Amino acid sequence: MPAPQLHSLYIHWPFCSSKCYYCDFVAFEQHADFQDAYHAALLKEIRLRSSNLKPEDRAIKTIFIGGGTPSLYPLPLFEELFDELRRHYDFTTIQEVTLEANPADITEERLDTWLACGVNRISCGVQVLDDAALEKLNRRQRIYDVVNAIKLLPKYFDNISMDLIVGLPGVSDATWLSTIETLTAWPLKHLSLYFLTIHEKTPLYYKIQRGELTAADDDQIISAYEKTVAHFERNGFEQYEISNFAKPGYASTHNTAYWDRQPYLGFGIGSSSFDGIKRSINEKNLTTYLQEMQSGLAKPCFEEILSPDQAKMEIFMLTLRQKRGMLLRDMLYYAGEGRQTEYLEIIQQLIDAQLIEKKDERIVLTMRGMILENEVVLKLL
Repeated sequence: MPAPQLHSLYIHWPFCSSKCYYCDFVAFEQHADFQDAYHAALLKEIRLRSSNLKPEDRAIKTIFIGGGTPSLYPLPLFEELFDELRRHYDFTTIQEVTLEANPADITEERLDTWLACGVNRISCGVQVLDDAALEKLNRRQRIYDVVNAIKLLPKYFDNISMDLIVGLPGVSDATWLSTIETLTAWPLKHLSLYFLTIHEKTPLYYKIQRGELTAADDDQIISAYEKTVAHFERNGFEQYEISNFAKPGYASTHNTAYWDRQPYLGFGIGSSSFDGIKRSINEKNLTTYLQEMQSGLAKPCFEEILSPDQAKMEIFMLTLRQKRGMLLRDMLYYAGEGRQTEYLEIIQQLIDAQLIEKKDERIVLTMRGMILENEVVLKLL
């Protein structure tokens, strides 16, 4: 069976001027001396892994440049990156090219270059409009950076997204309400609302363990999430996934490809790829990644062909994350013969617990179910 056609590319730029205390991504601060070598390795990986593609696999729908802080990608190198991508991929089919940006990095020069390279969507990490809370989390931007960014961005881009994190330590209800009211008044097309995850071994984890910061409790997070979703929808941002809201026609094409399990190819340290059957992950150690690329070895450090059970879990998790939910007949099909009566009973239990509901032959998560999605999926499986 041939691999599905490639639709999406992910490019990872791992460097930051400072790393947020809650961050668990493959990202490095104070590593500026490695940027040129990493860029060269990234271009080489693109050449090596693209050399055997069939013509039909070179047509791409989306590109997403994440990090790290890709808005700090040196502009001459950024232009080289897109020159290299164009040598190997057909850009005539592209619908969306997203760049993640820290608001503090938004300048006219950068916006000019990004636009000229083909970027047509900017995703800004705002998190909250509270300078004291941001400073305690080692977040670089301040409110004035966000205000400056929203003055400049609409001159260049129509498709602007901003990210928020609910549950950050030290953020009052009043500050959170002010934040969401301010953002929905701006010329944005998309908003993302993420739950704070406290990852072990991050600085935030240790600060909470030592009592230096206090995490919001579940009731506070649920309340803030419910109020935020309602406010977004009153202001024209339709929820289409647990954490994502868009004006009509502006749902993220790239992220939807992930949730629909469409194929994607990731370049750079720690990035993952999926061809519909097999998943692979790139080397996460910077020195090892650079050495491998210098040696001409563009091989993943982890690779697996998904078992039927793994694929089923992914289908449930990724489909239920989306507001449209999952067809009941598909759920019963995956349950397997002989289990359908039992499965309908489990579904009814979840309906009674107000975690899911049935709408037009589809099973969708309730508001509470969205917050507790992992528990819902485990119950279903």
